[in-house]
Amino acid sequence: MTEEEARRIVLSVLRKVAPEADPAEINPDVNFRDQLDIDSMDFLNFIIALHRAAGIEIPEVDYPKLFTLNGCVKYMTKR
Repeated sequence: MTEEEARRIVLSVLRKVAPEADPAEINPDVNFRDQLDIDSMDFLNFIIALHRAAGIEIPEVDYPKLFTLNGCVKYMTKR
């Protein structure tokens, strides 16, 4: 998976979890929970949706790697 494909998937999933979020305004290095109005349940729903959209297994131990847009892209391109 390329970085562009991963970024597109992550932003698509984020729009479902946080529909009020503007993808153009997301700082790729800032924690999603700090810049979007999402709680821990929303983040878990994001992980589940990301797993389904990308078809990759995401063990709970790896969740912290997915706190930012850049973290998600990096994680997904290595899978």
